[in-house]
Amino acid sequence: QVQLVESGGGLVQPGGSLRLSCAASGFIASIHDMSWYRQAPGKERELVAAIPSAGGRTNYADSVKGRFTISRDNSKNTVYLQMNNVKPEDTAVYYCHGERTSWGVRYDYWGQGTQVTVSS
Repeated sequence: QVQLVESGGGLVQPGGSLRLSCAASGFIASIHDMSWYRQAPGKERELVAAIPSAGGRTNYADSVKGRFTISRDNSKNTVYLQMNNVKPEDTAVYYCHGERTSWGVRYDYWGQGTQVTVSS
């Protein structure tokens, strides 16, 4: 059974830092394109950051460029999102996502989400 379990969310003051983790089980993270999405109340889910399976270029939403960093540790089957200089508008539920396409079949997985609240 595939599981993506996020952790590391919580309450942080503006300008502070958090590191989110996404631990995968029943699932080989290294062969999947991994990403972080977020959804704020009343808003649509949006892509925050993505890292391809084969290494290479990471992608970020314009709103987080220069502040957030996505990385992966394949030996731990874990993906991270380092969040620095957070702002109140970063408040949202953050979701880990993994996907791959094999023989024309798309495999698509989501975690349950972790709440991040930025407030003084």
